[in-house]
Formats: sequence, structure tokens, C-alpha cells
Amino acid sequence: MSRPKAWMAWSSGKDAAWALHVARESGEFDILRLLTTVSKEYGRVTMHAVREELVAAQARSLGLPVHFLSIPSPCPQEMYDTAMRSALARASAEGVSRVIFGDLFLEDVRAYRVERTHEAGLQTVFPLWQLDTRVLAREMIEGGLEAIVTSVDPKQAPREIIGHAFDGRLLASLPPSVDPCGENGEFHTFAWNGPMFSEPVAVVRGEVVERDGFLFTDLLPLPPPLSGASGELRRRVRRRGVL
Repeated sequence: MSRPKAWMAWSSGKDAAWALHVARESGEFDILRLLTTVSKEYGRVTMHAVREELVAAQARSLGLPVHFLSIPSPCPQEMYDTAMRSALARASAEGVSRVIFGDLFLEDVRAYRVERTHEAGLQTVFPLWQLDTRVLAREMIEGGLEAIVTSVDPKQAPREIIGHAFDGRLLASLPPSVDPCGENGEFHTFAWNGPMFSEPVAVVRGEVVERDGFLFTDLLPLPPPLSGASGELRRRVRRRGVL
């Protein structure tokens, strides 16, 4: 019996990465493609501010092609709806019947995804829905997921976590008001290593900027083939993936 074909909504962050891992481990779906929304002007993932080329590197390590949904920034809701309908129509044309999301507990976000997806004749899958985020965050870290905080809302979370690894020290530093997975928009991440990847996506931390009330750390792809790098640098990349 053939498995239902699926697309994975891919933000480049830890929740999407872990949801993909859980969905793959279940063996229930034939996941064909990633779907990522990027700003047309900047070529970056919306809110995460991750470069499009890094998402492409993630996709290669995941062994999946990626469909980039390009939208203006800012994007009127009607224009976003139109772009999403077009992407879901393409998914349907590929024989897809499921779209997998990494959402955790925001009911309004889930309702919107269900409405758009069902409108296209597809079904939604939420592998992480309503899991205890304190437990989930620890499970991700202990399961080998490695990620970097790429954006922070300083009105909700400490400014100091920008560019920080998503690890036990980060979780211990968060005040009780901050969700451990940042589901309320407190922070966003870039996943660069873990059981869902065939190899680490090596990046270099760039400058930190403040824009529109948010903090962003730029991540740059590590230039291949590292032929001019020192032996110690190459060892650090192989060991850690992030400089």
C-alpha cells in the first residue's frame, strides 16, 4: 500500500526540522519537497532572516528539493493568500495529499493553515501539536538537533540570546515568560545539524543588526572547499559546523 505524498512546510528552524524528523520516523508519509516562504527583496526566510542559499544547503543535506514561495516585504494578506494557493495547487498537481507543519500550540495559526490547505483539497499534519514545549525543547537537544538563534524579539526575550546555540544553557537562561521553543515569536532559529540531516550545514556567524524592532544575526555559508583554511579551522567545522 502506497504512502500518502506530502510536502513539508520548512522555516529553516528547529521546529520544522524536528517535525520532519518525527514524520520521517513514523514511516507514514512519502515526503517529496520542502515549502519555504522568502522575501522577494532580500531572498531571506521571513522572520528567521536566513539566506535562501542556506535553505538550499539544508535541502541538499535533507535529500529533498525545495519550493521557494517568494513574497514582497511587507506582504498584504491577500497577496500572501494568492501565493500560498498557487504553491498548494502545485503540490496537488504533484499528487500530494498532505502538508506537514511544525506548529506547536497557536490555534489561530493552525486554523489558517488548515483553511488554506483544505481549500486546495489537501490535509494537514501537525506532528508536534500541543506537546509540552519544555519537554520538547529538551528532547530536540538530547536527540542531536543543533540550531542557532537567528532572530529575537527583545520585547519578549533577552537580547543576549541572539546568535546563541539552542542548547541547555540557552534554555536555562530564559525567563519563565519565554516559551522554551519560542512559539510565541520570542525567537527563531536555523537548524544546521541533527538526525534529519545527512551532514552538517556549516555556517559562519555574521553581524547582528536591529531592524523593525527585532534583532537578527546574519548567517553566512562557509566558503567551499575550505582549501585555504587552517587545519584547526577545518577540524572545528567538521566537529561543530558553526564558527
